[in-house]
Amino acid sequence: MSPLQIRKIGDPVLRTKAKKIDEITEKINDLIDNMFETMSSEDRIGLAAPQVGILKRIAVVDIQEDNKIVLINPEIIEEEGKAVMEEGCLSIPGETGDVIRAEKIKVKTLDRDGNEIEFKAEGLKARAIQHEIDHLDGILFLDKVVKIVD
Repeated sequence: MSPLQIRKIGDPVLRTKAKKIDEITEKINDLIDNMFETMSSEDRIGLAAPQVGILKRIAVVDIQEDNKIVLINPEIIEEEGKAVMEEGCLSIPGETGDVIRAEKIKVKTLDRDGNEIEFKAEGLKARAIQHEIDHLDGILFLDKVVKIVD
């Protein structure tokens, strides 16, 4: 598998709401594997399908201290607290900014076998998941920046 091409700001796919997945197929699981490989090759912690030009509600997150997280049709069902942290994005190279996000979240999603699961996340893991779910809704971190970082 070769890394997928990352879409950059200005590409209309990044501003389009992704479609719900009705069936998890081998092709979907191959896409998930390729997304992890692409994300890893860029040394990043999250990637959403629209960032590689695919308008499906799929995202992946992998932070070093954690296992790989697959998000299919994810929803945030609980939020707690607020925190400001600097964010960047593969689709917006060279730009970073401070973004306010929930400190803790509870997520409902499908795993790669189609099972509905719920889990809690906090800190960087919660932030990465919120960032990737925003991509699925056509929202970029620049839309939420409270301060541009030089």
